[in-house]
Amino acid sequence: MTEQTLQQKLDSVGNVVDFLRNQQVGPNVYPGVPAEYSNWRNEQAAWAKTAVLFNQSYHMVELYVRGPEAFDLLQYLAINSFKNFSVNKAKQFVPVTPDGYVIGDVILFYLAENEFSLVGRAPAIEWVEFHAQYGKPDGGKWNVTVERDERTALRTDGKRKNYRFQLQGPNAMKILSTALGQQAPDLKFFNMAHIDIAGKDVIALRHGMAGQPGYELFGPWEDYQAVHSALVEAGKNDGLTLVGGRAYSSNTLESGWLPSPLPATYTGDSQMMKDYRAWASGKSYAGMASIGGSYVPDSIEGYYLTPWDIGYGHIVKFDHDFVGREALEKMKDQKHKTKVTLALDNEDVLRVMSSMFTKGSGKAKYFEFPSAVYSMHPFDEVRSKDGKMIGVSTWIGYSSNEGRMLSLAMIDPDYVKMGETVTLVWGEPNGGTSKPTVEPHEQVEIKAIVSPVPYSETARDAYADSWRQKGVGVSA
Repeated sequence: MTEQTLQQKLDSVGNVVDFLRNQQVGPNVYPGVPAEYSNWRNEQAAWAKTAVLFNQSYHMVELYVRGPEAFDLLQYLAINSFKNFSVNKAKQFVPVTPDGYVIGDVILFYLAENEFSLVGRAPAIEWVEFHAQYGKPDGGKWNVTVERDERTALRTDGKRKNYRFQLQGPNAMKILSTALGQQAPDLKFFNMAHIDIAGKDVIALRHGMAGQPGYELFGPWEDYQAVHSALVEAGKNDGLTLVGGRAYSSNTLESGWLPSPLPATYTGDSQMMKDYRAWASGKSYAGMASIGGSYVPDSIEGYYLTPWDIGYGHIVKFDHDFVGREALEKMKDQKHKTKVTLALDNEDVLRVMSSMFTKGSGKAKYFEFPSAVYSMHPFDEVRSKDGKMIGVSTWIGYSSNEGRMLSLAMIDPDYVKMGETVTLVWGEPNGGTSKPTVEPHEQVEIKAIVSPVPYSETARDAYADSWRQKGVGVSA
């Protein structure tokens, strides 16, 4: 039996919003590591106070793009400039549809001449895979090959092409230097270098995930254990802490990266979009995604986001031709949502949590700690004091470092005033959807304070010249 395409699946379900909101899957999982190595509170504290080792070897997709036209293909699909992009550098790779809406974002590594890899969530990677065989604007074929290394959850051999670790925190440089037996390279942000750990050739990327400067370290899968053991040993006297799946998903609350834009591939009348949906499998990321939360638009387009909405407006560069350029040129001077952090009111949060201790009806949607995300793509309404909907919250959870429940949100810029009170609508309408992560509940309102993004002061300083720079409250 022929596998259903994404378009066929969408045609069969009718209302796409209802379909995705009732999809029988919860949030993304983080396989390969325990939920907690010690406890998630200590694991959170470590990235702010000492150092942590994130193991990213399992949950992300990696795509290799090779060939004489690999650079040209990737540039054609990216909203950001490729000027001065060269071997041993990396950058955020953000593609949009012909209508200018975000498909996703991943990290793009310039590994060698004519060789790149993209690492992250699947939507952007599937978009590149499609275009590698779709052809150029002039009708010719791209002289490239692609190789997909699937995440662990969708494979049976338990192996990957590469291991991938993140060493983050105030002591990261010291620990890496200990592992090397010499001073660690002081790389510029998103620059790479080859280093030696335990006799193994390791590629080090200067990066940051938890509001602290650090490194991403990767190399061949067969070197996994040797490199991991050497890093653990090197960190014994400097507070190195292993981080499990529970804490890992919450680090973005402090650093301000929004990990969950819904890929804007469900609609679009251009031939490119029609051809993409005919090419994509019904089991692709878009076909298997779930949406949760209090925000329910009339159509799927209500969930689509522009680069400006998610804080990537500053990287949009019209110095090259790319898919969606014309649409973004028309959008650039329009009003866009502004990314902020919402610091939820402690008393309101306690009121919501205390509803668990009642019998019968009246319970609010359960708050999971530290990440309260219960679908792959959370969207909750944010309202002004007078009840007007002014935006959406898209990531929510608890930071023990800040002692607050935080949310990453995008709101009308007219309401972006640091310290202003707004309202988050928590829970789904009509008692909830049929997702397995949703129990019967009642919607509640939670006051929240409009706050900077990144919320962590250290993150705002560390990322001052980076892809996370437009921390609103810093520059808004």
